[in-house]
Amino acid sequence: MKTSCFSVPANRIMTLVFILFILKFGFAQDVSRDLQKPPALDESRIRELWMEQPPGVQVGFGTASVRYPQQLPPSGNMSGTWKVSGWKNEKVNTQFLVWSKEGIDNFSWVLSELKAGNGRTIGAEAFSGGPVEYVMTDEFRDGCGYRRSADFDSSMVADIIRSDRLASSVAAMHTQPVWLGIQIPVDAAPGLYKATLTIKAGGRDYPLMIELTVVDRALPFSKNRTFQLDLWQHPAAIARVHNVPLWSNEHFSLMRNYYTMLASLGQKAITASIVDEPWNHQTYDDYPGLVKWTRKRDGSWKFDYALFDKYVGFVMSCGIDRRINCYSMIPWKIEFSYYDEAAGKELAFTHSVGTDEYNAFWETMLRDFTAHLKKMGWFGITAIAMDERPMDAMKSVIALLKSIDPEWKIALAGDYHDEIEGDIYDYCLASRFTFPDKVLKAREESGKLSTWYTCCTEVYPNLFTFSAPDEGVWIGWYTAAAGFDGYLRWAYNSFTANPLKDSRFTAWPAGDTYQVYPGPLPSIRFEKLNEGIQDFEKIRLLREEFKVRNETEKLKRLEEELAGFKISTLSSVSAQEMVEKARILLNE
Repeated sequence: MKTSCFSVPANRIMTLVFILFILKFGFAQDVSRDLQKPPALDESRIRELWMEQPPGVQVGFGTASVRYPQQLPPSGNMSGTWKVSGWKNEKVNTQFLVWSKEGIDNFSWVLSELKAGNGRTIGAEAFSGGPVEYVMTDEFRDGCGYRRSADFDSSMVADIIRSDRLASSVAAMHTQPVWLGIQIPVDAAPGLYKATLTIKAGGRDYPLMIELTVVDRALPFSKNRTFQLDLWQHPAAIARVHNVPLWSNEHFSLMRNYYTMLASLGQKAITASIVDEPWNHQTYDDYPGLVKWTRKRDGSWKFDYALFDKYVGFVMSCGIDRRINCYSMIPWKIEFSYYDEAAGKELAFTHSVGTDEYNAFWETMLRDFTAHLKKMGWFGITAIAMDERPMDAMKSVIALLKSIDPEWKIALAGDYHDEIEGDIYDYCLASRFTFPDKVLKAREESGKLSTWYTCCTEVYPNLFTFSAPDEGVWIGWYTAAAGFDGYLRWAYNSFTANPLKDSRFTAWPAGDTYQVYPGPLPSIRFEKLNEGIQDFEKIRLLREEFKVRNETEKLKRLEEELAGFKISTLSSVSAQEMVEKARILLNE
């Protein structure tokens, strides 16, 4: 889902021109409003700010909505008590901060269980989180296109959540945020619960208080969420960062934690590549296909699905089992590699989409693949997926697929085309598009999926490492407001060369290529996206309830609040402001 400054598809040129126009003449002053970089202060002023701090260890609750700069004392209201409300089965988040102008060699923290006045408890195992670490980021500027790091303003930004650590340290005149989440049990009794967070540093205890109000409502488990989340997986990147052979037993073992983490957000689709490099080497790591294509000596074809079956079955065992999206009959470069027995080497098929040669090449594979999927019981959940492909090419491929089997499903992420809309089962629109109301209703009634995506094109809302955290939450609200079923983003884990240190890439704004870190470790972006999905589910449940109970006034107030969630609004109002205001109504 990327563009290159050397090869930009026609349907993206106008988008890039539009972005450049807006940046220059429109809301250019607002572009960095939500990108919470440290203020540009000189060293002497930074030292003055630290000297104004009291001596010794300082602690307090901040908010999950801010990326706190490590070289500055925290600004804003720090509190000794975290007061939060949540539904049963909801995860709520905050950050507590530890800072000192002298520095702290080591600190740790202990959490008591949550206790209610009636004697009921929520165990300490409901807590999760860890120290927040910093990674190199850059800036949006042109968005799409290849870039040199030296040409962009870069800084260290809080994003990695070290969920594998229960202690940390603080350098002199530094701030250390710690992410703290509570997964409210689905069977928790409603009411007020209290707990103590004790920070241990320098031989002393520093207590903070937690007050959790459990609301008598419940969210569905992640596997039952209706939100259609699709973050594309990249198996080869996991093998590389862990230095294990691709497709080895060690590789599959390591992938499990990554995919179960993704399933915990309600991921619905398996990203399955049936050809090599469907995105034409746009990632740091190769993207190998799962199907081995062989042209035999007699000119016939053989297709080996052993790896495809193993991988798909494995991902399903991790909890991602609703759809299989196969990439792609129209890759970013029309070049399909196969092994030629007569030549004794790998060759490439390069005939254009729609030609007789192309149709003959794919017809053989598709007939074989269709039979195999039906044998496995997967045909009904499988789609041939395309990413930002031209409409004429789509028309040709649609006709070919339907000639093989009229029940073939097709997925497309890209611009809206009314001419092919009816043929697309899983249609994901670029953020500048929405479905016409009648079309959206008809798609819903026919059981088709209607989602949206962001990539390198949008300064906001987005999930870059410099994006404001609540833009992830905002995504859930906008999805509900616009009537979409869910959200797609092109890369869950296409890691950069050194992802724990530097989220910048040779192309596109920093963080664009991955949402979690090697380990796997969650990120602030990942946790905030989960919050947005939870809010989407709350909105859905409340809408249904208000309609059933004929509570028209409540429904009207909710819809009026949702109506404000327009992407253009983010040029003047921050995602944090909009989400905080809307949540007040939601919590009523």
